[in-house]
Amino acid sequence: MKIAKIITEVKYIELKTPFKTALRETSHVEFVRVHVELENGLVGIGEAPATKAITGEGIEDILNSINSVKRDFINFDIIGSSAKAALDMAYVSLQAKKEKQTFIEYFNTTDLSPLKTDVTISLNSMDVMLEDAKKAYAENMSILKVKLGKDITHAIHVIKTISKELPYVEIIVDANQAWSLNDSLRFIDAMKGVNIELIEQPVVASDLESLKKITEYSHIPILADESVFTLEDAKKVIESKSADMINIKLMKCGGVTKAVEILEYARKNDVICMLGSMLEGPYSINIALHLAMAYRDVVKYIDLDSPLLYKEPSSELDFEFKGCEIIYNQHLQY
Repeated sequence: MKIAKIITEVKYIELKTPFKTALRETSHVEFVRVHVELENGLVGIGEAPATKAITGEGIEDILNSINSVKRDFINFDIIGSSAKAALDMAYVSLQAKKEKQTFIEYFNTTDLSPLKTDVTISLNSMDVMLEDAKKAYAENMSILKVKLGKDITHAIHVIKTISKELPYVEIIVDANQAWSLNDSLRFIDAMKGVNIELIEQPVVASDLESLKKITEYSHIPILADESVFTLEDAKKVIESKSADMINIKLMKCGGVTKAVEILEYARKNDVICMLGSMLEGPYSINIALHLAMAYRDVVKYIDLDSPLLYKEPSSELDFEFKGCEIIYNQHLQY
């Protein structure tokens, strides 16, 4: 069955509060939605958010990339990873529809029990971050991904305070490449006796040497995020023991197909993964959650909290979010 058309549109979803990290700040989710339609009328939908600070792609870059491959897919392998992800997502959706399968059937998922995601606490002043953490916990969000910046004294103070004030929460520390090697070691030393799940990407993505030194030194597991875009990156980080775990994101690796390759590698090599996201729309969150369900044996951490940050609930989700718990709606059909 031939593709009849590919249509793109730009979508926006307002956030409850501004999302702040060491790399960027935004008050809304901005993403490209792509519709791939077959001759028989079946439509697959994919999405890609603008995350220029991470993938190097803004909205115009994604639109231009998708438009460049509408007629000739020879160019497919040189477009950006987010544009690839949106198209790949749409094609996977179409393949499932052609086979008259739900994503549960398509991914051979057998365990439909609820998942749990973290929720992001944006980088801010100490008082605001503590207030946001307490509010999240009061709303049954017990896994907090705390965004930290270059000020290592502030970082130490924030984590110690949140840990003391909310002793029952699980804390994930995300530095978003903001620290030096020395600052990373200083932070780790300061965390003796503090309960932390992991530290994500403390140093710049290209500095695997420092990342390896931090991993060897740390009593807290280290997770590589921006250092891992492709399967080759994942192999390099794991085989060199530069990090204990990796973060897989559809927008980094180029879509569902490539994410599955990395997940299969992780499964074969007993590598613990986080399945993460940028600030994304509901269709990309849906398919990422289906992957998390299908690969729950290797996906120990889920960072798919965008719907929890939307100002208004989305009717396009296949899952219901109750605090950190995510429940699949088994009555939905594709």
